[in-house]
Amino acid sequence: YLDALNPGIKNLSKDEQIKFSKKSIIKEKIKKNEILKTFENPTVRAQLLENFLKKIYLNIGLKNLNEFKKYLILKNVEYKYVEKKIENEALWNELIYIKFKDKLRVNEKNLREKINKNINEGSKSYLLSEIVFEIDKNEKVEKKYEKIKKTIIDEGFSNAAIKYSISETSKMSGVLDWIDENSLNENVKKILASKKRNEYTQPITVPGGFLILKINDIKITKLKINIQQELNKLTNETKNYQLNKFSVLHFNKIKNNSDINEI
Repeated sequence: YLDALNPGIKNLSKDEQIKFSKKSIIKEKIKKNEILKTFENPTVRAQLLENFLKKIYLNIGLKNLNEFKKYLILKNVEYKYVEKKIENEALWNELIYIKFKDKLRVNEKNLREKINKNINEGSKSYLLSEIVFEIDKNEKVEKKYEKIKKTIIDEGFSNAAIKYSISETSKMSGVLDWIDENSLNENVKKILASKKRNEYTQPITVPGGFLILKINDIKITKLKINIQQELNKLTNETKNYQLNKFSVLHFNKIKNNSDINEI
């Protein structure tokens, strides 16, 4: 299943594959238990499930759902099995939204000012990959970063994301969607502005750990912008960015209070 969704896993050693698989199973179990505690009859809206699946098959270079189903047959993975796992992720996202929606903060005035500026100068977007990592009690962030950096240099950013990232994007080698710079907080925006394509950042402190971002590509779009549509898009991106951080925090809190038997 993991190999089908992220072919880069085959580049890991057998021990590393087992370690990644174990980490994935633990995450899934913890999230599923929390979902069952929260929802009486957990169900996923068809459109939401479709959006999740689309992001996955586009990430591995497939054009549509039919191609994805044929691809899974070649990988000896049942589509219904994948669908159930994606449903779990969609429900977790729904859970995070319900718990933290009142804590989401969007400065609409600020976004409007940025949109008006983009009309004249163009809108910059980044295609990013991420590694979100945490450190143990007696571990220093510099030491952990050097370890991750060595893996990036030796094996590439994708493999480093698979090995070290605690974000759900690790299943897809850390790849994120295109993100408009105006949806990023000012600190991250400033850091990325100093980087070029294929460069990555030093660790950035975020809720629940540390974040390394790599710029895969940059585009500047000059278009006639529908201000309201652009505002809606940036508002959603800003909220999603915040929800991802709340997701990491909430998961770590549950994990720390869980009794996990890895045998």
